Amino acid sequence: MFNHSAMLASLCGPDGQPNLLTLLGSLVLAGLVGSVAHCGPMCGPFVLAQVSRNWARLKLDDMCPRQRVRQGLLLPYHLGRLITYSGLGALAAASGAVVGHVPGLGVVPSVLLLLGALMLIGQAMNRLLPAHAARWLGAVHLPMGWGVNLSRLASRIDRDSPLGALLFGVVLGFLPCGLLYAALAVAASSAGALDGALAMLAFGLGTVPALMALGVFGQMVGRRWGAAVARVGPVLLLLNAAMLGAMAWQRFAALV
Repeated sequence: MFNHSAMLASLCGPDGQPNLLTLLGSLVLAGLVGSVAHCGPMCGPFVLAQVSRNWARLKLDDMCPRQRVRQGLLLPYHLGRLITYSGLGALAAASGAVVGHVPGLGVVPSVLLLLGALMLIGQAMNRLLPAHAARWLGAVHLPMGWGVNLSRLASRIDRDSPLGALLFGVVLGFLPCGLLYAALAVAASSAGALDGALAMLAFGLGTVPALMALGVFGQMVGRRWGAAVARVGPVLLLLNAAMLGAMAWQRFAALV
């Protein structure tokens, strides 16, 4: 007979703390699925604009396939995003750990896991019922001025050098994004700053393949992947949310 208690226990440690490997796997999956359905349309214009800028600087003799692929990967830009995500994860987890140790607030990590699960459900429902997307938690955004100010700051960065491209990624890593909020809520439930940084690094790495493919192959691959993810993505996000919900319950049960 299937042992549900053993399954739940495997998601968390003996103290009810979320298992780090499970957390990392969950966020990699969220990044992989969400990057096609969500990050592609949102960050795709920034990626394609940088690729076009890089290709325009190439001499005619350098326009070989290898150079086009190299310029399309945008490695410094993605490294910058990963730095921002890891820093935010460390800050969120450190704050969550401090709050969680306050007497009477030990339930906070469970609430954060549950919040992350609800946001992933919101992301899935945005795909399943796009006409009602604004009603779901996954559609929450920071005030419009935040994104506008970030875009203005990013536009002042010279992206013609690797350092400039890295700084561009660092700045755009702060763009408001419902999927990012979900990942941060999950990362904040981890044991401490290092685990939180690793959790958000895993999420960021999950978003890289789709954005790299978009940079190298253009909108064609985005449309093809988007059609596939439109079918299976919501199911994967819902399964991911169910796993996070189980982790939240196991963490809460360890307190009582």
